[in-house]
Amino acid sequence: MTAAPLRAQTALPPVTLGAGVQTSFVHNMPDGEDSTDSFLLNSARLYVNGPVTDKIKFMFNTEFDGATNKIGVLDAVARFEMNPKFNVWAGRFIAPSDRANLYGPYYSHEWAVYTDGIQDGYPFVATGRSNGVAYWGDFGKVKLSGGGFDGTSTNGNPDIIGAARVQVDLWDKEGGYYLNGTYYGAKDLLSIGAAVQAQSGNKAGNVDLLMEKKLAGGGVVTIESEYANYDNFGGYDSHYANSDGAYVLGAYLFPKPAGIGKFEVLAKYAKANFSKGVSALDADYDQKTTEVNLNYIIKEFNARIMIFFKNTDFSAVKTDFKQVGVGLQIQM
Repeated sequence: MTAAPLRAQTALPPVTLGAGVQTSFVHNMPDGEDSTDSFLLNSARLYVNGPVTDKIKFMFNTEFDGATNKIGVLDAVARFEMNPKFNVWAGRFIAPSDRANLYGPYYSHEWAVYTDGIQDGYPFVATGRSNGVAYWGDFGKVKLSGGGFDGTSTNGNPDIIGAARVQVDLWDKEGGYYLNGTYYGAKDLLSIGAAVQAQSGNKAGNVDLLMEKKLAGGGVVTIESEYANYDNFGGYDSHYANSDGAYVLGAYLFPKPAGIGKFEVLAKYAKANFSKGVSALDADYDQKTTEVNLNYIIKEFNARIMIFFKNTDFSAVKTDFKQVGVGLQIQM
């Protein structure tokens, strides 16, 4: 009797390695104080992704944080991806939240991301990430996600954090769990999303929009906007129980190459409101943030130079300041 032939093994894609760095020069001008100049290593990242089987994968990413001068775990995820409609992630990753959190600083459109008092105000363990488990699925042009996340490591509350997001793509489909702040004309996108997180009766939520259209002449126009409300949960200022606000961003990528890249102009305006201070001495205040970028896009997110100006005004409590500088991002 002859032995049955061995079943052929399906070759799996190789493990992929990547890296990224963001560095900048910033001239900071606080009102009534001396200006300062800084050369900064904002961030450096290492990425590892690979398959265990054709349905089970892993992701492990690290980040050097220039503000703390420390290296930490960014993502550490066991990914069970059965089909586009059924995926389960477990470990440390970004919980269902606003688009701005789900694209992160390396895939944002503007340079001074997460400085407006609105974007990505949800609680997290590190760099927007939390420890937990989540389901997500793509149903044509509808994307759903939801999960539970550890409260003790996030904000000291032992109760589980519940998180959910729904997104509808009215034009081109946007696949996957993590998102982009722009596609530089690769997609015609009109996407509307809403997210909520809750813990112990406290909650935060947002609605967000991204519209991007490649014009007949080859230029690309983008509009991004978000409204967020943090009700005793998250927010940018721990002295205040409530905050809310909105921003709108507009950008235009010129069609004609200039050397090895293309120029892009971008402007953003945001207003955030902070209320219900933890003490009687904490007066309510507003924050208004205006940012203007002149970007040189060499290879989309893998090589870009971003000249930026940012003006931040406070109605009370904090000191107004302006910043001007240039940021460089390289990825491989």
